[in-house]
Amino acid sequence: MAGATTSFFCPAGASLMSRSADVFWRQVGTVLAGTALAQAIPLAGSLLIARLYAPAEFGMFAAWLGGAHLAAVALSGRFELALALEPEGAPRRVAAVATLVVVLILAWPLAALAAVLALAGGFDDVPAALWWLLVPTAMAIAAAQTWQSWAAADGRLGDLSRLRVGQAAAVTGAQVLAGVWWPSAPALAGAHLVGLVLGLLLAWQALPLRRADMGSGAALRAEVRSFWSRRRRFPMLSLPADSVNSAAAQLPLLIIGSRFGAEMAGLLALTLRVLAVPIALLGSSVLDVFRRRSAASWRAQGHCREDFDRTFKVLALGSLAAAVPVALFAEPLFALAFGERWRLSGTIALWLLPLFALRFVASPLSYLFYVAGKQHVDLLWQCGLLALTLATLWLPSSASSALLAYSAGYSAMYAVYLWLSYRYSRGVRA
Repeated sequence: MAGATTSFFCPAGASLMSRSADVFWRQVGTVLAGTALAQAIPLAGSLLIARLYAPAEFGMFAAWLGGAHLAAVALSGRFELALALEPEGAPRRVAAVATLVVVLILAWPLAALAAVLALAGGFDDVPAALWWLLVPTAMAIAAAQTWQSWAAADGRLGDLSRLRVGQAAAVTGAQVLAGVWWPSAPALAGAHLVGLVLGLLLAWQALPLRRADMGSGAALRAEVRSFWSRRRRFPMLSLPADSVNSAAAQLPLLIIGSRFGAEMAGLLALTLRVLAVPIALLGSSVLDVFRRRSAASWRAQGHCREDFDRTFKVLALGSLAAAVPVALFAEPLFALAFGERWRLSGTIALWLLPLFALRFVASPLSYLFYVAGKQHVDLLWQCGLLALTLATLWLPSSASSALLAYSAGYSAMYAVYLWLSYRYSRGVRA
């Protein structure tokens, strides 16, 4: 302990910490540059999409896309989150293969269920095309997340940025083109799938999975089974927790749409899409770096307090910088950018601002639940979040009071999440 204290104050120790901080910022900057472009593309595309598609169509697509993301969480078993915990090289490639195999295996029963719903008519207000597109889109989302997690875990941040930019450009371009000829929810969904497939082709080119790099036959199958066994806590605990989280994230659109109409859901969907940009921009960039560094620090030291403290400061400043312009100019900016019929989306942005400001900070740091092996605590927290989400969205009598209550409750839960993440960053005794 004394040696550590001395090195903190000595020039060598200070120099070491400075170099570590410089590396951290360079890595964040590398991912941020690519992520900024990847987020700018769909945001710019939204200016066209908002004029090509009616709010009701956009709301139906947003609800469907939420279902596809929820299905993607289930298909992956959340094994992609374990890639950063595996050693680099062949073991991590095997982990990526094992995750993709899980996606393929679990897709079959889900595809059968979707086909039954499509043939039987499903819900009266949902076009059959959306049921047919659901599982292929979920598979593509899960596969894309696996490749991006692999690139981040390997520290291939340039490749990660290119993958995100390529996928964003493909998805947004396809949706804009589809809206010119067929401005409907199924067109948005089909274009989204086309863009994801193009993105996967880029991912395969950047990070190919060759059998020669991993072994073959019985040895490879044994390594895949070993990975599933070692990381079984991810499907057992992280999968339920993240499924609950994804369900809670999609409930606002589903409940607001069912209670107050598809147009209100469409207005909310645009708000969520715009407010998610800062999180996806800086938040995901920081997470890609924090995930690799925190896992390495934990393996070496049994804690990652320095990584947590540095990352918290970056995210807190970023949250403040993003929240101020939204608080001051949300309503006129939404009306100017997307048209007067979307002004209410700016009002909703003000209601949800505290939630998104805290999510910006809490979401990347929550990776500590995986690093510290606290998935069971995460599952309990997610169940509480789901119950609170249902209560705040169902009990109030108006859309405004429901969204305000939802924002307040969610913000309180994120404050608890941050406190737990802080505790776990301090080490195995926390």
